[in-house]
Amino acid sequence: MPVASSPRSLLAALAVGASALVAAALPGRALAQDTQVTSAEAPSTFAYNYGEVETTRSSAMGGALRAAGGGTTAPFLNPANIALTQAYHIEALANVTPENGRQVYGGVVVDSTTNRLAGGISVTGGFMDPSGTDRSWIDIRLALSFPITQSIFIGVGGRYLKLTEAGNGPFGSSKASGGLMDPAGGRFSIVNTPTFDAGLTFKLGDLVHIGLSGQNLTFPDNGYLPTMAGGGIAVANADFSIEADGVADFNSYSGPRARAMVGGEYLLVNHVPLRLGYRYDQGAESHQLSAGVGYLAREFSVEASVRRTLVGPDATMLFFGVAYFLESSGLTKTQQNF
Repeated sequence: MPVASSPRSLLAALAVGASALVAAALPGRALAQDTQVTSAEAPSTFAYNYGEVETTRSSAMGGALRAAGGGTTAPFLNPANIALTQAYHIEALANVTPENGRQVYGGVVVDSTTNRLAGGISVTGGFMDPSGTDRSWIDIRLALSFPITQSIFIGVGGRYLKLTEAGNGPFGSSKASGGLMDPAGGRFSIVNTPTFDAGLTFKLGDLVHIGLSGQNLTFPDNGYLPTMAGGGIAVANADFSIEADGVADFNSYSGPRARAMVGGEYLLVNHVPLRLGYRYDQGAESHQLSAGVGYLAREFSVEASVRRTLVGPDATMLFFGVAYFLESSGLTKTQQNF
C-alpha cells in the first residue's frame, strides 16, 4: 500500500482510506483549501481527473467498484477483481469533458477464463486544455490476479505513464505552467515513469464483497500519479449490486484528501443495465451525480454514462464503451479455478 513522505504503516494508510467513507457526512470545509474554487474554475488535478481511467460502469456508479468491479473495470480500480468472474472481454473506451477539452480514448482486454492466473492489459491516451497547457499522455497497464481460495483474491498491476505539456499555462513559459523545455527544441515529458497498483478482495458468501486497493504505490509524489489507498464494501449478485467506497489521495493537494463514492446497478430484463452513483471530492469541494445505461447481449455490450457536478467546479464527463465477449464465441477454453 502507499508510502507517504514519511514512512507509514499499511494499517495507517488503510485507515485514512476507510475514513473517506464517512467524509461526505461531515460538516464544514475541507481541512485546507488549496485553490479558490468557483463554478467556472477547477483545480488542475480535478480537471485531470487525478490520472484515473474510468469505464462506463465505474463512472456511472461514482467510482464505487473496488469491491465488486470485475471484468474490464478491475485493472483500473482493483486488479484483484479480475479473477472474480470468468470472462474474456475486449472493450473500447472513450471519455469527453467539454469544459476543459479533456478527451481519453483506448481499450482494455481481460482474460480470466483460460488460466487460473487471470490477467488484463490496457492502453489509453488523451489530451486536455488544447488552448492552454495542451497536455497529452499515454497510459499503459498490465494487471494480474490470482484466486488464493474461492473467497480470497489478490492482484497486482504495473502502470507506465508518459505525459507532456506543449502549451503555456497562466504563468507563461515556465516550469510551473509551461512544461519542461528541451534546449534542442520541443519539450521533455513532465512524467515518464512506471509505477504499480495492488489489491486484495474478500468474497463473503454469495453476496458480500470487501475490496482493498492501493494505486501508484511507488509514491511518485506528484498530482499526475497520486498515491491513493482505499477500499469498498458491496452487496452484489448477477442482477443487482450496491457498493460504497472510500479513497485517500496523498498527493493531489497539500495534504491527504478524501473521496467518498456510492453506486448501485440493476439489470433490467436481463439485457439493460441501469446505474446510478454519487461522488464526494473533499479536495475540490465537489459533489457529483452520475448515471448510466446500456444494452447487454450474450456476445457484446454497448454502454454510456454521464457524471455531472452538482456543487463545485463545472464538469460534465461523458463516457462511452463497446465490448465484445470472446468467451461467447467458443474459441476459448475455460479453466476451472477450483
